[in-house]
Amino acid sequence: MYKYVSDVSSISHHIIKNYCSEFKYAVDATLGNGHDTDFLSDLFEKVYAFDIQETAVKNYKAKCKCNVEVFCSSHEYLDQYINHEVNCVIYNLGFLPGGDKSVTTIAESTIKSLKKALNLINKGGIIALSIYSGHKEGEREKIAIHEYVRSLPKNEFGVLLHEFLNRENNPPELIIIERK
Repeated sequence: MYKYVSDVSSISHHIIKNYCSEFKYAVDATLGNGHDTDFLSDLFEKVYAFDIQETAVKNYKAKCKCNVEVFCSSHEYLDQYINHEVNCVIYNLGFLPGGDKSVTTIAESTIKSLKKALNLINKGGIIALSIYSGHKEGEREKIAIHEYVRSLPKNEFGVLLHEFLNRENNPPELIIIERK
């Protein structure tokens, strides 16, 4: 087992834990099975989590974590629920592991969400995007995200791509955006 070159979720957690400037508010834009939300709830005072799948929302709400607010809504509407700066936004894009693989995140809503997240993130804040492109929509989403983040002003945002170079079959990527 590798210590650093393991999986993109572990790498994103390490970066968030060690490089976020504050730990007050975080957003899990893609709740899924709740692993990122659990991680964030241990670090941040308040976590907002979004998912369009009622089962994911219901399952997480059953945990009754007092510092987590869960919404059965698309991440593209996060600004309708959050009206203050946040310190971190995490995305785990693709489909729900163990769920219906026909229900995926899609490029258009992810770009809308990312634009809103960039407006909410504070100075020193981090956005982490784990991108799984091993399906048709995932590939479209990856291309759209790459195109969009390349256009971000470098005097305001640092953008770093982590990718596995010696893995086959569309390995996941991690993009980290840090606000200056």
